[in-house]
Amino acid sequence: MSIHRPTFSRRILLKGLGALALATAFPAPALSAADPRMRLIPSTGERLPMVGLGSWTTFNVGGDQQLLDQCADVIAHFVKAGGRLIDSSPMYGSSQDTIGYGLNKLGRPGAVFAADKVWTWSVAEGREQIETSRRKWGIPRFDLLQVHNLLSWEGHLKTLFAMKAAGDLRYVGITTSDGRRHGELAQVMRTRPLDFVQFTYNIVDREAEQRLLPLAMDRGIAVIVNRPFQQGGLIERLRGRPLPSWADEIGAGSWAQFILKFILSHPAVTCVIPATTRVDHVQENVAVAGSVLPDEALRRRMAAYVRAL
Repeated sequence: MSIHRPTFSRRILLKGLGALALATAFPAPALSAADPRMRLIPSTGERLPMVGLGSWTTFNVGGDQQLLDQCADVIAHFVKAGGRLIDSSPMYGSSQDTIGYGLNKLGRPGAVFAADKVWTWSVAEGREQIETSRRKWGIPRFDLLQVHNLLSWEGHLKTLFAMKAAGDLRYVGITTSDGRRHGELAQVMRTRPLDFVQFTYNIVDREAEQRLLPLAMDRGIAVIVNRPFQQGGLIERLRGRPLPSWADEIGAGSWAQFILKFILSHPAVTCVIPATTRVDHVQENVAVAGSVLPDEALRRRMAAYVRAL
């Protein structure tokens, strides 16, 4: 059984190295650029840890002090383990406030890669919404802003590209979590100079393999994977089922690690953003990037094993 650590093509690597100087103007990553847990952002050559932190549902805790402190503890252990990218949206209730609370409690760690979204039908209201999000996070600027679920995407992309040109934003992206929007997303990817795209991909939701993932590689667009566990539904479905005897050969000690390793072994994937409210889970998730990943033959075997359960 062979294993590997997938990399981007030489063409994308050379493209990224030409713009690497951009990354030096911002806080250095918690991990070294040579660390195998890092993946290339094709448009600049900056490297980013493969495992990020999502906030959909899990960080929507309102003013509950106990839950706020629990989420802050998750952020603290995520950063301590070398994590950088934290993702949120105005759509996610109080999640942005929770992130701001956690970052403030940590003393505003400079290594965090702040990723958020614009989510409003009104293009005119986009800048105001972004500023409100920035204040909630308590940061000087976002690293990445994405048009959430393709909502009014043409107008919002103009806003985000203008912010990037003015130096108020580092990266521009667009997202969807609905497979029915893949055709529209692919068209945006082909026609706009995006830095990032975000969509759903996991060991059972594999439609992205047909079009979006190859297109991202061809266009030199970084990929963030959302809903890796189907909002916990996939883990629940597999609960009590045995891992295959060969799972330990790739260092997968749980179903969560098994699934994350499958996702990260696709060479187009830059970062996956599982969401959690538990410190042990965030540690378990971040740890998957520190060991070997499956090759294509083993990926097929992994998918077939889960499909048969």
